[in-house]
Amino acid sequence: MRRPSTRWLTLYARSRQVPASLAAALIATVATWSLTRGAGSDDPRTRILLLTSVVAAAAVGLSGQDRALDRTAAIRWAPRRAAHVLLIGMLAGALLLAFLTAGDEPVRAGTLLRNSAGSAGLAAIGAALWGGQYAWTLPFGWCAAALFVPSTDSVTSQVTTWLIQPSGTTAADWTALVLAVGGGLFYALAGPRR
Repeated sequence: MRRPSTRWLTLYARSRQVPASLAAALIATVATWSLTRGAGSDDPRTRILLLTSVVAAAAVGLSGQDRALDRTAAIRWAPRRAAHVLLIGMLAGALLLAFLTAGDEPVRAGTLLRNSAGSAGLAAIGAALWGGQYAWTLPFGWCAAALFVPSTDSVTSQVTTWLIQPSGTTAADWTALVLAVGGGLFYALAGPRR
């Protein structure tokens, strides 16, 4: 017989489409890897493309299928929502780490952690503003901006292109931190858009 905590976790995972999101994240990882095999090992565009695709696939599960049930549940949602955003960031970071390790690319832990956390925070903000089905839009939009906006030494450029900035860039690190913490708190307290 299952313990109640295991049963709750299974039900939560099903209601948040976690199995489908995980499958989509794995497919996105393989697809990105196969499409970018010829890219240089120091090309950050490959990494942020993979990271964004994984976060976008996992972000769909940030809202449940029954909003009324979520509102009336007799549980504290804020810690569960915060944990869900944290797990999305960890999943994205783990898949990116596996991708880089498999390709014998150098792994920069600071950049990996920063980009994973910031992208998960963006997805959380998207879920709070537009619901889980559109939570992917902010990570995707910021990825597009980072890829196409010219990177200069200005603070505005470093904030806009924080995903491709090297670890230790103050403006990029602070941008990711604000997005991760602010987005996680905003989503945990407000929940997905109804």
